[in-house]
Amino acid sequence: MLKTDLINLRTTLLAERAERAKKPDFSQIETKIGAFLTQFLLEHAATTSVLALYWPFRKEIDLRPPLLEWANQRSGRQLALPISRSDGHLDFFSWLPTDLMKKSAMGIIEPDPSQASVKKLIPDCILMPCVGWGYHHQQYWRLGYGGGFFDRTLESLRRTNPNLICVGIGFDWQALNLQQWQPQSHDQAMNALITDSGFRLSSFN
Repeated sequence: MLKTDLINLRTTLLAERAERAKKPDFSQIETKIGAFLTQFLLEHAATTSVLALYWPFRKEIDLRPPLLEWANQRSGRQLALPISRSDGHLDFFSWLPTDLMKKSAMGIIEPDPSQASVKKLIPDCILMPCVGWGYHHQQYWRLGYGGGFFDRTLESLRRTNPNLICVGIGFDWQALNLQQWQPQSHDQAMNALITDSGFRLSSFN
């Protein structure tokens, strides 16, 4: 796919998401996806204690309410948020709703590591918002914003923790066929995908 075609595809998908977010049923869809995520985490409770979420940006699905509930249900569970590094990777830092936050150069809300309460964490489950998604070679793949931060980070983390769980969060309507988009060699497959119709697992699970 040509670079201009990929830019146009992302632009179209983001515009569609912004329009759908204005509809009255959007909050109900968020709640439904949050319920599917809670179910998924229940099935992976034994392997998930540090969960990395994302701060919703550009009408991404807001999963903070169900994840705060999940974290409070059992001692030892921690939530983390990503901070982008200058080398194109992400680090993850602890997050509590009482923490003071800062805005990155890209306009994304991030933890402030200068606070004594904020600690660097290594997640065993990472949630990633999708601009689009596809199914190829029996695996689910994420189309993101194009910066490659998640792909580089996952490749690095999976070297030391092959059991790392990576979960895409999106909508059914974001599904892309192979004529629209195909994952490239640098893309990292997701272990699972959660949308408004439930969760799906990639074949290597």
